[in-house]
Amino acid sequence: MTVSPFRVALTFDAEHPDRPHHLVGAEDRLRERLAELEVRATYFVQGRWAEAFPDQARRIGDDGHLVGNHSHFHAQMQLLTEEGIRRDIKMAEDAISTIVKVDPAPWFRSPFGAGADDPRVQGALEATGYRQVLWNASGDDWDHRKTAQQVEDDMVNTAVAHGDGAILLCHTWPSYTHEGLAGAIRRLRAAGATFVTLDQLDQDRVPGLPGLPAR
Repeated sequence: MTVSPFRVALTFDAEHPDRPHHLVGAEDRLRERLAELEVRATYFVQGRWAEAFPDQARRIGDDGHLVGNHSHFHAQMQLLTEEGIRRDIKMAEDAISTIVKVDPAPWFRSPFGAGADDPRVQGALEATGYRQVLWNASGDDWDHRKTAQQVEDDMVNTAVAHGDGAILLCHTWPSYTHEGLAGAIRRLRAAGATFVTLDQLDQDRVPGLPGLPAR
């Protein structure tokens, strides 16, 4: 069977879990599995989560994964004042820089993707040297109504459907992610996928990744 090569950026939101299928110790298990599968991913780290679990957060950077900013309080950004948006972004940046020991800029993902089109959020990101990174593929692993097999199937199907430059949304804490991740990666590789980090994508060809703002 002939396959057409395409790139997939596997991304994980590292945050405080808020669903019933939380896997205790998930973050370290995930890193170990990615190492076994020889995949380097992109992590969007919540500042307060990094403060609560500094060892787990630091090991993300130690393993060489690309790190972005996932806000500090994990609030819907459009609900904050303009000053609140900027402070939230900066508080997360300070926590990540101190604990993970990497600069998360310019990568930012709004919690829930909420407020991504809000001019105030866009302006705050531009002013602080970030750009919004959403996703175009997902297994909806946060949805406790789905099975692990459904999550795996959706991860594969949505990434294949998008093709080159697929940005695949996952989370670090759901048990479904851990159960389906290895199978999804194997199936995507069989379909022609190469796993890359966001900074390895060709910005001129991938929708949703505009040029870098000044910093």
